[in-house]
Amino acid sequence: MVTTKTFVELEKASHDRASFNCGEEEFNTFIRQQALRHMKANISRTMVLVEPDKQVSSNQDKQAKQAKQGISAFYTIAPSSISRQQLPEDKAKKLPAYPIPVFLLAQLAVDKKQQGSGLGKITLVKALEHLYRINAHMRAYAVVVDCLNKEAE
Repeated sequence: MVTTKTFVELEKASHDRASFNCGEEEFNTFIRQQALRHMKANISRTMVLVEPDKQVSSNQDKQAKQAKQGISAFYTIAPSSISRQQLPEDKAKKLPAYPIPVFLLAQLAVDKKQQGSGLGKITLVKALEHLYRINAHMRAYAVVVDCLNKEAE
């Protein structure tokens, strides 16, 4: 079970992306191959919850101490926009005719080892809290969630 619920920004040198497996190849491929490229291009941010640190005794070699941390869960957020026509009429009539800024929750996944523990709900809450903090500096009208399938929705 994960002991900390602090998400940090994905880093190539610190996080073991290759071992992440949520059971959905689209998410596995994203975290392993695309997330860092998207971050470098400044089109999204991926936040990860690392597996609990494994205790390393003082006589173990230095490489073990510097091993990459496994990922228990992650989410990816990005700026986006929607048109007025995508909103209910009562909301749309109060908004300008140009695209409306929104936050996109584009990816959210939990490693198979942690599934069934409630970590998916925690990850969603942490993502929304993160967006709430961002909203204080860069306003958005709503959060749009891009679900992989009906079950996730």
